[in-house]
Order: sequence, then C-alpha cells, then structure tokens
Amino acid sequence: MAAEAEAEAESLITVERAEASTAPVPATVESGGKPAASGKPAMVMGIDDSEHSYYALEWTMHHFFAPGQTQQYHLVVVSAKPPASSVIGIAGIGTAELLPRLELDLKRASARVIEKAKEQCSHVTDVSYEVKEGDARNVLCEAVERHHADMLVMGSHGYGAFKRAVLGSVSDYCTHHAHCTVMIVKKPKHHHKKSEHWRFHKKEA
Repeated sequence: MAAEAEAEAESLITVERAEASTAPVPATVESGGKPAASGKPAMVMGIDDSEHSYYALEWTMHHFFAPGQTQQYHLVVVSAKPPASSVIGIAGIGTAELLPRLELDLKRASARVIEKAKEQCSHVTDVSYEVKEGDARNVLCEAVERHHADMLVMGSHGYGAFKRAVLGSVSDYCTHHAHCTVMIVKKPKHHHKKSEHWRFHKKEA
C-alpha cells in the first residue's frame, strides 16, 4: 500500500525542492502558455488552497489580466507544498509508515490548487505554474529571485496578532524579504460588497 501511494504521488505532479538558487526552472515544472523569454517582466502569484488565496487570484485577473486587455506581465503562479516529514512533526503523529500516504495527500492537494488556478487563468496567454516543496515564505521569495520578478501578489489570511505570532505571516515575511514590489490582497468580510482591500509595498531599486 505504501509503495502504491508513493508511485501515485510521483505521477500526480512534479515538485521541485525549494533551494537558495537562481538557476532556471527545469522543463519538468508544470507550465503553460508562452515561455518567460517573451521579454515581459514577471509577476509571481503565490497561491494555496484557501478562499483568501483564490480571491486574490480572482482580483489579480480582474485588475491585471482582464480578457481583451494587453498582457503586461509574464504570470508565474507558485504554490508551496510542505514536506510530509514537517507535517508529521507538527501533528505529533511520529510514525514513518504514514509518510507515503501523507506525501500522496499533499501532492493531490497541490494538484488541485494548480488545476483551480488554471481554470481562473485560462484566458491568460503568458503564464507558467510551479509547485515547490518548502516553507511558503522561502518558496515565494526564491521564486521572485529566480524569475527576477517585478511584483509579488498574494492573499492575506487576515490572522489576528496571536495567530500571526504562532503560525507566522507569509505576507508579512515576504513584504520584508522579497526584492520586488509586494501586493497583498485581502478578501472583504462581505464579498458581495464592492469594497476592495489591498496593500501595496513598493521596494526601491
């Protein structure tokens, strides 16, 4: 059973380990649309399986990639997959037999995230998709460096001070460490209202 789970996990999606490297993304990474060689500046879009993240992607499509609008950026959609071993450590389960099954579940979740992103980005002509293994904060900042991105966009989970202290805020970390402009999109409490909440952090060259 463990061997079958491991084999299925390998067939779902190719996951790159996040490393401090500026090497080009290999061809095995999920991709679509035109290559970054199009010469357009890159926009990295951080996404996970949360309503806040999907709202931020929807907001980005509306403001930067509306159908019929000239596409100014090469869009790079990036999702971070935590290592199975780190999830077991957090949960306190502590048994190696669960690793293959947990790895399969995490890869399935990553595949769902990418598929949902592809649905929302179906009209975008210059887009690529990546799943990298590691902490989301490091994965996104490294993606910015690797693609020499002009902008990083992500959603805000709206954590209070206590949750931010315990879990850490990906958006706060990237605001201070990503070497580009950072756009943080916050989902309104009442989505049917037309009010929008977003923060714009521009890094000086």
